[in-house]
Order: sequence, then structure tokens, then C-alpha cells
Amino acid sequence: MTDTMKRSGAPVELDATDRALINALQGDFPLTREPFAEVAAAFGLAEDQVIARMRRLLDARVLTRFGPMFQIERIGGAFCLAAMRVPETDFERVAAAVNAFPEVAHNYRREHALNMWFVLATETPAGIEDTAARIEATTGLPVFRFPKEREYFVEMKLEA
Repeated sequence: MTDTMKRSGAPVELDATDRALINALQGDFPLTREPFAEVAAAFGLAEDQVIARMRRLLDARVLTRFGPMFQIERIGGAFCLAAMRVPETDFERVAAAVNAFPEVAHNYRREHALNMWFVLATETPAGIEDTAARIEATTGLPVFRFPKEREYFVEMKLEA
């Protein structure tokens, strides 16, 4: 049985194995020399099959990211929630410009006066201001910064 998920363009077929991989790999990814081989063994697949499935899910944008989560501040970096007020007629252009910055993650449209929200992640705290200024110069729109005041750990897992 397969289900269809629509992501940026054509529908993407997800079979039971895709869903099981997505669900299993949201935590507990093996920290070993050959982690994909371990995952493959647990699912009765070949290592290259697991890697190919993950690549397909990433390429199709069913998954937007696959990798570890770091507390970036512990290694000298910084995160900042940011928002913009983008005219609806210019939203797609501004979204593309903002998303072109490698420091931008988790860009979402919202039903609010500040209708574009995203996270800035930089190697240094000064990088937040630099990146926000470059986004402003590129888009011609102000970037509102909402620095983290307190950290909360929310282990959010989404079932596929």
C-alpha cells in the first residue's frame, strides 16, 4: 500500500518502508562507523537501498533535512527567530531570496502581519546581524529579530 504526499510539484509515493524509515530515523540514529548499514539490517534492506530512499525523500522535499541537531551556542554559534512583513504580491520572490541564504532554515508563511518566519543559524553571534542586514539589502524589507531568551527542549516527532 502506498500513500501520496504532494511536495513542490509532482506527487510523491510513500510506501510502508518509507514511512517506517521516516518514523524510525527521527531519533535513535545509530552513532556508529556504518550507521546506514545498521538501519538497513534492521529493516531487511541493503545499505544502498536505505541511502537511495533517504536521497529520494530529500530530493522530493518530503524531508527538508536529515542530520543531527546541535546546540550551536555551545560551539560559538547563534540561532535567532526572524520575521518579515512581505507584500503578498512579492511573497514568492522574497521567499526565494531569503531561502538562498545558507544561514536560513525553517522558513514558513504565516497568517499574520509578519507573514514570513524563519530561523537564522550562524557560526558566530555577530553573524545574525550580518545575515539579517544582507537579507534586508537583498529584499528591501526589514527583518525583525527575536533572539532566544530561554531554551526549551521539545522532542517533536512527526509520524509519517
